Amino acid sequence: MTSDDRTEKDRQLDGYRVDQRDSFLTTDQGIPVDDTDNSLKAGERGPTLMEDFHLREKITHFDHERIPERVVHARGAGAYGFFEPYDDSLSSLTRAEFLATPGLRTPVFVRFSTVAGSRGSSDTVRDVRGFATKFYTRQGNFDLVGNNFPVFFIQDSIKFPDFVHAVKPEPHNEIPQASSAHDTLWDFVQLQPETMHMMMWLMSDRALPRSFRMMQGFGVHTFRLVNEDGRSTFVKFHWTPKLGKHSLVWDETQKIAGKDPDFNRRDLWEAIERGAYPEWELGLQLVQEEDEHSFDFDILDSTKIIPEEQVPLRPVGRLVLDRNPDNFFAETEQIAFHLGNVVPGIDFSNDPLLQGRLFSYLDTQLIRLGGPNFPQIPVNRPVVEVHNHHREGYHQMQIHKGRAAYHKNSIDGGWPEQAADKGYTHYQERVEGYKIRKRSESFSDHYSQATLFWNSMADWEREHIVAAFRFELGKVEARHVQEGVLHNLNEVDHDLAVRVAEGIGVDAPGQPTTPNHGRSSPALSMAHEPADDITTRKVAFLVADGVDAAQVQSIVSDLTARGAICEILAAHGGAVRGTGGEHLMVTRPLPTTASVLFDAVVVPGGEESVRALAEDGDAVHFVAEAYKHGKAVGALDEGARLLEPARVTAAPEQGVVTTPGPDLEGFLASFAAAVAAHRFHNRPTRAVPA
Repeated sequence: MTSDDRTEKDRQLDGYRVDQRDSFLTTDQGIPVDDTDNSLKAGERGPTLMEDFHLREKITHFDHERIPERVVHARGAGAYGFFEPYDDSLSSLTRAEFLATPGLRTPVFVRFSTVAGSRGSSDTVRDVRGFATKFYTRQGNFDLVGNNFPVFFIQDSIKFPDFVHAVKPEPHNEIPQASSAHDTLWDFVQLQPETMHMMMWLMSDRALPRSFRMMQGFGVHTFRLVNEDGRSTFVKFHWTPKLGKHSLVWDETQKIAGKDPDFNRRDLWEAIERGAYPEWELGLQLVQEEDEHSFDFDILDSTKIIPEEQVPLRPVGRLVLDRNPDNFFAETEQIAFHLGNVVPGIDFSNDPLLQGRLFSYLDTQLIRLGGPNFPQIPVNRPVVEVHNHHREGYHQMQIHKGRAAYHKNSIDGGWPEQAADKGYTHYQERVEGYKIRKRSESFSDHYSQATLFWNSMADWEREHIVAAFRFELGKVEARHVQEGVLHNLNEVDHDLAVRVAEGIGVDAPGQPTTPNHGRSSPALSMAHEPADDITTRKVAFLVADGVDAAQVQSIVSDLTARGAICEILAAHGGAVRGTGGEHLMVTRPLPTTASVLFDAVVVPGGEESVRALAEDGDAVHFVAEAYKHGKAVGALDEGARLLEPARVTAAPEQGVVTTPGPDLEGFLASFAAAVAAHRFHNRPTRAVPA
């Protein structure tokens, strides 16, 4: 990143960065340390002395290194970047500068996360993914704190502690970690039908993203845009990845959890380090005030979407992540998001889930980050100056001059003064009614949008959803809980309930109260994703001595030019010998990796090489497993012989590409297209050789 590319936030952080090269060790007070390997003792073998201030400081700091992890979204990864609007078309709808000023690049920090697991859990569990963005705008910080699903489990925030307690490991034995496949979660689900739409998303492949860079993000709630005249427009925020929406498959995620539990975190870090900066487009769904009640659902209900067929997305800008943090704890772990951080021109709706979150996020930071001064932590500081009468407390970093810490004052000339018409103005909404604990009748439909989601899925997506329900409910020990969930599923779709019941050995329910309405929304399916880009896709080449090295180099060169990442795998590290005696460097030994960490595999030609690979169980399993998971498989010349022991049949339409003779150009075009297609889910099921 050049100096011209540096954002205001980057320059602000310079004062906090510490480069310890060419420096002497000191205490926190700057006192030089002569020895940090031996404590101060009374004689070489005598007792340690309390006056050893360096020992006490070092141990004390170590004892207090850990802060409480987040109750939810504990495991995360993040990066810096910028947001840039396309034009000024939103200037008539909002006072928010960062959304409506062409050419204005607003610095951001984005944190991705899983919801249920602890900091030490795996990246690839079946779970919701957090997608939280802090915009460091010229009007103050705006936090858009969302998920990779557009809906949530519950309608009212008062149920949030109940839901989280249900999905977390069960209290009697702290099992299972980072998993929803257990009794308490599904007991909650069977007794709370409002969860059904979200559970359909959670059981789909949307819960298993291939990469943070290949998943959508949503603000979930309905917010408001407010213009200079005080006029409000309801808005929903959508992030759409430039690389398309792609997922893993369940069997693969479980294996990745063992092979590389940091799979998604590593993927984000390496892409940014490589210069393949992740990018998303921000799209808005806009609803005029007068149209608030024109839908057959309530737009304030967070268990509902507004189908894109009814309100299309309006593209307004792009988000690019182009810099990794310097220190995970100082930045990714200490960043504090809060839905109450809004700027002029953005306001809240009366969504009861949103309203509770406005309290919860701020309250959480007070215990996690040690008091009310957490906004002064560098990653949380706005790029604009902060002036107020807040004083003292833990970790106060500012040195306030003057005598008056109150408003109004005359001692300090009345400063800081109120911002008047330049300040944040809440939307003036007329509110009246009885104080009552009751949910609106407009929130009472819990099944129709879950049915909409099911109807919108491709056949292979439905197969995966059924398999997920069977796996999760198969882990549930209480039969009445299984039956209760099946009752709810039956109201979503009878065929779905019957298929799940068959898989878990429970009697299928009878006909539902309301039959399937038959409506669908193509935007909900991942089967319609563009398939023309292989940027950052990882391709493995299986080689041994006697490989056609020139062929490998030619293919690697072509795929790399298309944006793919190629790695050469062999039974050992170092190099292998080519057919012409040349040396081909190995990226990593085959026993240290696995097919689940790649998007595609190529077996090059070379009689001797292929013969050795056919005798290597790891190599045969690599190809067979890649095929099982629907990935592109390529084999050239003699390499096609490895397909037989892997029980793979050449079929270009199924992503298994071979080439007879010298037609390398044709192979490259077909193989690249197969990689771009991501997965071939309709392949025949085959046993994977051990």
